[in-house]
Amino acid sequence: MKKTFKLHVENKKTERVVESIKNEIRKYIKREQRKALPKDKNYWFFDCKFGKGEETPVEIPLSHVIKSIDLAAADNCETFYLEIIARAELRKEKQRVQSLYDEEIEEEDI
Repeated sequence: MKKTFKLHVENKKTERVVESIKNEIRKYIKREQRKALPKDKNYWFFDCKFGKGEETPVEIPLSHVIKSIDLAAADNCETFYLEIIARAELRKEKQRVQSLYDEEIEEEDI
């Protein structure tokens, strides 16, 4: 999704426009996550860029997209640009922290 959104639409309150934009973004993310993953991948990762008005877009994490929209609305921006690109990734398993702790205790006992 690469799109420029207008925050000020004639005959609509800004709060309603912001909520409809957020809803559209959430629907897009859910739709992308429902797509089948390639065989060697196990996770959908989203590359996001956000820019207010005429600013150049800056990379942001997916968790900051909604916050950025709220900030743009609070700053009374006319428009903002949002880019969300989905890509499949292979997520590595997290190492167990407990096993590292157990090894330290065993070394101290020796």
